[in-house]
Amino acid sequence: MIVWVNGAFGSGKTSLIEELRPRMPEALVYDPEMVGYLLREIVDVPTGNFQDLPLWRQQVADLAVRLVEEYRRPVLVPMTLVDPGYLEEIFGALERAGITLHHFFLKVAPDVLARRIDGRNVTPDGDPEREAKVRRWCKAQIGPCTAALDTLPGDTVILDGELPLRELADEVLTRVRAAAV
Repeated sequence: MIVWVNGAFGSGKTSLIEELRPRMPEALVYDPEMVGYLLREIVDVPTGNFQDLPLWRQQVADLAVRLVEEYRRPVLVPMTLVDPGYLEEIFGALERAGITLHHFFLKVAPDVLARRIDGRNVTPDGDPEREAKVRRWCKAQIGPCTAALDTLPGDTVILDGELPLRELADEVLTRVRAAAV
């Protein structure tokens, strides 16, 4: 089983996964961004977005499937994924592998997203110039992520990302457990 938490940058995906983690101690946490960072060290990313690399999408799906199959544990995935074609490609691979997928999307008002992005460190090194560049990129994604609400798969559960994390985690766990019955 995979619990994929989707949403814009600043929506609280990683924070929600951190809230779920102690409640699902058997779960593995898999961040597909790490696959993107690795690929950036190896190949050029002409568009600047590693999701545009077919290899990223293939590796994300393959690793997710292998984690579930190899370790037989739930996998928690915090990852923004809003391009309909990329969603279909990755989620389709999970479905073909027989993996149960619970897809949640954190909906947050654009002004709140912008404030959250401004209020956090977005690079590991804290370099001010790089921080500013990444913040601009994250903010530029707010519109496409908000617009993606209309194109998400029909079984996506939309959550109010402005609710307290405890409430969001309760909702995720309730839905995941209900689906297992």
